[in-house]
Amino acid sequence: MWKKRSTDESDRFEYLQTLVTEFQDTDSEEAKEQVLANLANFAYDPKNLKHLKDLQVTDLFLDMLTEENDNFVEFGMGGLCNLSMDPECRDYILQSSGIRLVTNCLSNRREETVLSAITTLMNLVAPSSRSEITSAAMVQCMLRFSLSESPRLRNLATVFLQDCCTHKEVAEVEQQMQGQQTAVGIPLPKD
Repeated sequence: MWKKRSTDESDRFEYLQTLVTEFQDTDSEEAKEQVLANLANFAYDPKNLKHLKDLQVTDLFLDMLTEENDNFVEFGMGGLCNLSMDPECRDYILQSSGIRLVTNCLSNRREETVLSAITTLMNLVAPSSRSEITSAAMVQCMLRFSLSESPRLRNLATVFLQDCCTHKEVAEVEQQMQGQQTAVGIPLPKD
């Protein structure tokens, strides 16, 4: 039984390594998109976590957040979202200026990217990052998202405000926002 599990682990690593190599070696944007989507999906399974760390896939996902290709950004953000649930990955993302990169994705026009960014920020909350993630600007952004016509965006922003922010933080920003037009600032995503 142990030998079978060991072989499965080796096969899993080799397959993931093949995907990373294919991403690096191909010139085809379409092939890169497919590989990135696969890696993002594999990041959801904890069995793959060690291999993805060893292959530095977290860095790959972080790099995708600044790409021009919307699919690269969406899949990179989705993969990062999946990895950010792991405490080690969370700490690595935080040390790699990940909050800034993820926050920039909140203005993405794709709803899926924005949802992954919000979820990632929620996963990144730690004592060292809490003040940055729950800054007045971030609370204001989430308050605006909580007014969205999209139920997914509206509900997730509401969960962010309830789970990550204090009642006082939200109330202070709501007070500051009174009288401001709700469409000012970060545009709502379209899908």
